[in-house]
Amino acid sequence: MIVVVDFGSQYTQLIARRIRECKVYSEIVSCLVDLSVLDDMNVEGIVLSGGPGSVYEVDTNAYRHIFSGTAPVLGICYGMQLAAQVFGGKVRKTKTREYGLARLTRRLNPLFSGVPRSFNVWMSHGDVVVRVPEGSRVIASTETTPIAALQMGTFHGLQFHPEVRHTQYGQRIIRNFVSKICDARKTWSMRRFVDEEVVRIKKTVGRDRAICAISGGVDSTVAGTIAARALGKNLIGVFVDNGLLRMNEREEVKKSLSAIMNLRVIDARARFLDRLAGINDAEKKRKIIGHEFIRIFEAEARRVRDVKYLVQGTLYPDVIESGKGIGPADVIKSHHNVGGLPKKMHLKIIEPLRMLFKDEVRAIARYLKLPRSFIDRKPFPGPGLAVRIVGVVNPARLEMLRRADQIISEEAHKLKDYRDIWQIFAVLLPLGSVGVMGDKRTYDSVCAIRAVSSDDGMTADWVRLPHDFLNRVARRVVNEVKGINRVVFDITSKPPATIEWE
Repeated sequence: MIVVVDFGSQYTQLIARRIRECKVYSEIVSCLVDLSVLDDMNVEGIVLSGGPGSVYEVDTNAYRHIFSGTAPVLGICYGMQLAAQVFGGKVRKTKTREYGLARLTRRLNPLFSGVPRSFNVWMSHGDVVVRVPEGSRVIASTETTPIAALQMGTFHGLQFHPEVRHTQYGQRIIRNFVSKICDARKTWSMRRFVDEEVVRIKKTVGRDRAICAISGGVDSTVAGTIAARALGKNLIGVFVDNGLLRMNEREEVKKSLSAIMNLRVIDARARFLDRLAGINDAEKKRKIIGHEFIRIFEAEARRVRDVKYLVQGTLYPDVIESGKGIGPADVIKSHHNVGGLPKKMHLKIIEPLRMLFKDEVRAIARYLKLPRSFIDRKPFPGPGLAVRIVGVVNPARLEMLRRADQIISEEAHKLKDYRDIWQIFAVLLPLGSVGVMGDKRTYDSVCAIRAVSSDDGMTADWVRLPHDFLNRVARRVVNEVKGINRVVFDITSKPPATIEWE
């Protein structure tokens, strides 16, 4: 296997999945554990992730053991800086932080086999190596970062992130490390993953029963399908209408999923809206929604009897953004089924997809031969429209957002590149805007259009939507949705922004 040591990067699991794309098995271990555990693992290579910290603020000698074995090591961003510091190099804070694309020029090295001499890479750092350790050599640089990659024996370090799609030839670089430098064995497949999860769920649940939290999206549907293979009739799907759904979503989910599993539909609209009344803070909204979901699932479990487990379609981006990854990750935002869970629960959580990304889940959905309608469905946040309304959530604002979002969806389906768009939706802003309609002054709400392209949700770029599409949507929203008199277009990538506004 290839072991990824997690120093708290938002991209750690992304590194692991890029290794899996090379059909090589990969596991993640935290930098906080005793790393002598690596001695007992069948390690063919080690990758050190990035992280939010600075290497000159920690005792780097504690990590010297990583480099004592025979397995090649690849250090990415913080991981490269760590190795440089351990072996006598120097790292310091940059005068200006570097986020986004940079042009890299590389030198001859097996890590860059088959890669052009110059290409674009994705940077995300505030520290930089300014002096390399004795016996090492610089193997790549950019205009602002002279030491953008280095080699020291079987150690290779990269200041940029090869794991994100924005880095050209990033997957080729990872494949070179895994195959050419580590000579790792190719044993990973989606079929193996599904088979192992079915066995694991069977063993975990035993003769008890489980309920599966169903949203109607591909994540919960795949998680439910895998769990159903393991548990059969002992699995019950529960779909909660929390009043925060898109237009006609309850009816569509009920019609589509009732044929796949035993599905119960719970009407909890009044309950959720009562709890959210007057709440402005995004984190509070997410945690309230997470708590209410769990309490409803626990009530259903008591009604059904013998239910001790809750199956969720949690994905890795939810985990890492909630600060619940393996290493010391920062909290970006608490996802309702991760950071929003109450401390005391009566159900044990099963998350078969916890270490996977959306596109991997879609690949599993194709392997499971699920309907195309699930596979191609755009991601929708668990807290629903509550996190697409910036500020207070109430029935009037929900109705405005639903109608605007429906218009955007209808027009987006006409785009020839619709399937290439990761997400496209409306956001209702807490702003008043002066307008004029029918020769009269208006002071109404502002709606934002958000459209992004991505492979996994960890990074995303804004979609260059056609001007005639934007014009058509803006006219329809202002004309057809009472209470909105201005439409704006969000052109921010992730990072620095997240996909959702809250």
